[in-house]
Amino acid sequence: MSCPIVAFEDLNLIDYKKAWDYQTSLFNPIIDQKIFNRKNPDATVKTKNHLLFCEHPHVYTLGTSGKKENLLISEAILQKLNATYYKINRGGDITYHGPGQLVAYPIFDLDHFFTDIHKYLRFLEESVILTLKEYGVVGDRIEGLTGVWIDINTANPRKICALGVKSSRWVTMHGIGFNVNTDLSYFDAIVPCGIKDKSVTSLAKEIGEKVDFEDLKSKLKINLSNVFDFDYE
Repeated sequence: MSCPIVAFEDLNLIDYKKAWDYQTSLFNPIIDQKIFNRKNPDATVKTKNHLLFCEHPHVYTLGTSGKKENLLISEAILQKLNATYYKINRGGDITYHGPGQLVAYPIFDLDHFFTDIHKYLRFLEESVILTLKEYGVVGDRIEGLTGVWIDINTANPRKICALGVKSSRWVTMHGIGFNVNTDLSYFDAIVPCGIKDKSVTSLAKEIGEKVDFEDLKSKLKINLSNVFDFDYE
């Protein structure tokens, strides 16, 4: 059996709503094709897989299981911060996206890979953990929590990568927010992921210098393809 093929796009800095709409424009046709294929067993059109990389201007997003009170600032202060806010259709609580954070949106038909959403999340985490390792940083998991963490067995465990996904008929959207050169002060306006007793960090903070963003993107792109065992189109 040949490995899955994934179409990759780097959207660079893009408005959150514009990227969300674009994700949806890729996600919905995959769902429609799967429904058609199920009703028509002789259909030969295969579903597609996509991977989007991007950065967003300052934005706070609240997932379906989140609480609005985890946004700690008013609309007026949001405007002063030049930030926007959206309640969106992924899982999880509240998070921040902004310049210097690498956002990855896999829009995968998991029927091409494996139909296990927990395994999918672990594979996303593993791709980030392997990328961190290339910078001499040990990433890890905390049982019961999603994402990638630093120094989990110390008094100061720090989250470096958040995950939030949506899936329907085993098709995924949304994904990874990986703090690379992120301005972490923007996290002061929220209770990140609704977790009150843990802090956030960035790769730049951990290694003490600004990260070559393009180089990091290249590393994560390779690690995702290796962990999930796919080829790029």
